[in-house]
Amino acid sequence: MSYINANVILPKELVGEIQKYVQGVNLYIPKLSDKQEINSDYKDELYERNMEIYELFQSGNRVSELAEMFYLSEKSIYRILGQMKK
Repeated sequence: MSYINANVILPKELVGEIQKYVQGVNLYIPKLSDKQEINSDYKDELYERNMEIYELFQSGNRVSELAEMFYLSEKSIYRILGQMKK
């Protein structure tokens, strides 16, 4: 395994933050798996959709309209609204 000096590839500010926790040691940073990246993208898409549902509800749309618009059950819309209100 070859090592790369963090100062070569990371921003100076980030190296400074890491040095607050460890200095002069070999540090392994694991690669994100493809599954983690896909899950992250999917979560972002869901959050955007749920935020849109919440905003439409706030602007006066009824739960039944939102359920039809997003192909979800009314129960799912209520669950999303409850989560987004927090």
